[in-house]
Amino acid sequence: MTIPNMLTLFRIGLIPVFVVFFFLPYEWTRMATAVIFAVAAFTDLFDGYIARSTGQTTDLGAFLDPVADKLMVAVALTLLVHSYSNIWLTIPAIVIICRELLV
Repeated sequence: MTIPNMLTLFRIGLIPVFVVFFFLPYEWTRMATAVIFAVAAFTDLFDGYIARSTGQTTDLGAFLDPVADKLMVAVALTLLVHSYSNIWLTIPAIVIICRELLV
């Protein structure tokens, strides 16, 4: 198991943590979910950089990296629509999630 693959699996593992923190009834949890999302974004940046610079690209990583990205974006958008339910947020979220799934 390469470091980039471990970072990708870590990013997938952050998704349930992200959801749990989003629904906790404390004031600070919104900031915590933003930090968790930022950590996931940085691991995406670093796993790609490490994989390319050290030649640790794998078929598993090539498959899992986009899947992890799409899952994180879809979950984040779904939670936002759940929290701020209005048509002006729902329609763009549907379009973005559909685009993510089709690409």
